[in-house]
Amino acid sequence: MKNPIRRVSMEMFVKQFKVGGDRNFGYLAADDSTGYAAVIDPSYSPEMIIEFAKQNGFEIKYIFNTHDHFDHTNGNEKAYKMTGLAPLMLDSKDDITGQRVKDGARFPLGELEAVVFHTPGHTADSICILIGDALFTGDTLFVGKVGGTDFGKQAKSEYDSLHNKILKLSDDIRIFPGHDYGVAPESTIGNEKKTNPFILCKDFESFVDLKRNWLEYKKKHGIK
Repeated sequence: MKNPIRRVSMEMFVKQFKVGGDRNFGYLAADDSTGYAAVIDPSYSPEMIIEFAKQNGFEIKYIFNTHDHFDHTNGNEKAYKMTGLAPLMLDSKDDITGQRVKDGARFPLGELEAVVFHTPGHTADSICILIGDALFTGDTLFVGKVGGTDFGKQAKSEYDSLHNKILKLSDDIRIFPGHDYGVAPESTIGNEKKTNPFILCKDFESFVDLKRNWLEYKKKHGIK
């Protein structure tokens, strides 16, 4: 990456890590003023993120998993051993704050906070995490595509999560996905509204139709 440390605002920065697996991303998001940080999806190579935090003076307060799939949680045991922090996912409780991970929960992070959005679809327990103006979308929203689902209830849940929660956020919110899929490693909500073919679908029926024919669409448009 040309700029591995992405300063998202005056108060925070985000570093994106290529941790391995199937082009998985892990993240460190920190409040500049206090150095308090959160780790998101430290799979495969949690030491990469945790050592970076130590070397750069950040204090990790939380570890979040965007959903309970092995490729996002396989680093949990090592992350716990290195930090003493139990990784958090939907319905789990943070031992320090006593806060439970649920839709709308807010976890203090220095002068910032980590806000949880329950976004079922790819999995029933999928969450997105908003810190400052950075939204960590896991496998709910990628750049130019969306997370895999069936063509029924899961797809409808994902469609509703996208349109009723994520797309209601400000257009300048940055999108940081769980994998390096799609056309770029990061985006904004505004850009996805303009370019993501799934977001551009006029209704749920066309959304599902695109899912059914995605391989053909990818081939036609040169998407990896």
